[in-house]
Amino acid sequence: MEPIFSRETPIPASLCDSTGRLSLQGAFSAFMDIATDHAEYLGIGFSRLSPRHLFWLTVKTKIRFYDRPAMCEPVRLVTWPEKPGPVRCNRSYEIRRGEELLVAGRTEWAVINTATGAITPSAEVFPPELDCVQTASLTESYARIPDRFEGIAPFAEYRVRSTDIDLGGHMNNAAYPRALLGAFSNRELDAMNIRTIDLVFRAPCFEGELLQMYKKEQEGALDIRLARGEDTILLARLAE
Repeated sequence: MEPIFSRETPIPASLCDSTGRLSLQGAFSAFMDIATDHAEYLGIGFSRLSPRHLFWLTVKTKIRFYDRPAMCEPVRLVTWPEKPGPVRCNRSYEIRRGEELLVAGRTEWAVINTATGAITPSAEVFPPELDCVQTASLTESYARIPDRFEGIAPFAEYRVRSTDIDLGGHMNNAAYPRALLGAFSNRELDAMNIRTIDLVFRAPCFEGELLQMYKKEQEGALDIRLARGEDTILLARLAE
């Protein structure tokens, strides 16, 4: 049972932006896809968890971009689960050109019982024979972002679409960066020179709901709060 999973693949056009390179949001999708494949290989994917009413739940994600690869450029995607905690675990990701690290990511996960709403202990999910890797692709902590932006009006709204919904019935975790980044023009995104994206998931949202976006500038970063009325759905930090 291989704890580190990798795949050689060209960067698909569907994950590229107007510059012809892997888009910022495309990296989230690429990492989600390879993690799903690896989970199936380990016996902890959808086909095994669904009959037990278990579902992977994203808690936090951080991605750092060193050099975004071009469309059709051959790269190697790598992922591995780190040693799990009692109820939460981390998964690391990399995109490499040969030995050169292009993109690194890390996601904190939990497993929820969809029938009861309870978080399932990691020991009931991970196979005991799995020898998890101790190292992480990113060593810095996930961003700590305030839950409230006092005195700030929304700068954009987003209506959750049918195409955002995943098999859990709520907005897919990879759909959030697409919605957030879509609130900015290409010129604005170029000026922001985003190198790191942090996402902190607070609550699920569902098809048809109207979400409000608030932003607050920090030194070298932009914090964004995605809310449904008074409820915080997602917190994000876009940083150089």
